Amino acid sequence: MSRRRSYDQYCSAARALDLVGDRWTLLIVRELLAGPRRYTDLHADLPGVSTDVLASRLKDMERDGLSSRRRLPPPGAAYVYELTSRGRELLPVLQALSIWGQGELDERRPTDALRAHWFALPLLRSLEALAGEGIVEVRLEEGDFHLHVGAEDGPVYGDGPAAGDPDARLVMDAGTCTALCRGELGMPDAVREGRVTVTGDGTLAKALREA
Repeated sequence: MSRRRSYDQYCSAARALDLVGDRWTLLIVRELLAGPRRYTDLHADLPGVSTDVLASRLKDMERDGLSSRRRLPPPGAAYVYELTSRGRELLPVLQALSIWGQGELDERRPTDALRAHWFALPLLRSLEALAGEGIVEVRLEEGDFHLHVGAEDGPVYGDGPAAGDPDARLVMDAGTCTALCRGELGMPDAVREGRVTVTGDGTLAKALREA
């Protein structure tokens, strides 16, 4: 593997950027926080990245101990990429970046791509503030995703509906979801105002209805 480029500065921020400062790296981490992903799935959910750049970033991340690659057993027989424990430690970094970037989520531009699960990390932060743990399914017109609230290991979210019955199911429109992600609206207020519909009998569903 090629030598990693470095700022050559004895500074923890510089050393961190040596690993994740290249374009696309943190967005690949965002996708892998959903758990193991195939190369084709990563490429589909990172519109704009070239195949060469994606392959290069994945090799860099594997070299630097942020991710690993493994082959699925038959009948899958495909390779998947997944975060190591070191890579998963970037979750609060991405959440902090999403807070910092809230003000940049103004009107959606015609060229802006959108995947429903890109709302997952900001919403996860809102739900974790209510305490509790469990699976929360979120339904938008743009698609469904689910969150693993309070998870200490493994995926923190996933694309599509939850497997089995989630602890809570939230239905909202993209405008409400954007307002929650921008910090303009709190989850309890959104539920009380009827902008988020909560169903389910789990602890999280009850906490959301009673908040």
